Amino acid sequence: METIYIQYYSSPCGELILGSFDGKLCLCDWVKDERRKLIDRRLQRALNARYEESGSEVVAKAKTQLDEYFSRRRKTFDVPLLPVGTDFQRKVWSELVKIPYGTTVSYADLSRRLGNPRAVRAVAGANGANALSVFIPCHRVVGSDGSLTGYAGGMEAKRYLLDGESV
Repeated sequence: METIYIQYYSSPCGELILGSFDGKLCLCDWVKDERRKLIDRRLQRALNARYEESGSEVVAKAKTQLDEYFSRRRKTFDVPLLPVGTDFQRKVWSELVKIPYGTTVSYADLSRRLGNPRAVRAVAGANGANALSVFIPCHRVVGSDGSLTGYAGGMEAKRYLLDGESV
């Protein structure tokens, strides 16, 4: 069995769990999230790995870049990522990374960008399954009317992230 090296990170808007596997970041997710067990099980099963609380070069780099992001000194990330999910989920997450810092798109916009305007619910589900919050910016997706919609880290965290990017 392989190992996913995890550490915790206290952000200004909530605690995150970071994980690396094979030199890539595979996890940056909110500790207090009802999906936590589902995400953990998906990662561990897909990677045939178990968690071990220990440092890694990738997690250290992720922490540094998160510090810079939260202090408004970083707008993009260059940590190598390992998104673990279905082909459709990875396609959605790949599109999320293209959303520029400081901007938002709706689920309907995202569905159109993916070439399937009717896939709004599927896109929302894939968005919610993202295990690499902040690095894959699912917080930049809002309702069609611009309203803030559900977020794994909670609505306060989503508002904090979007407000921080609008400065």
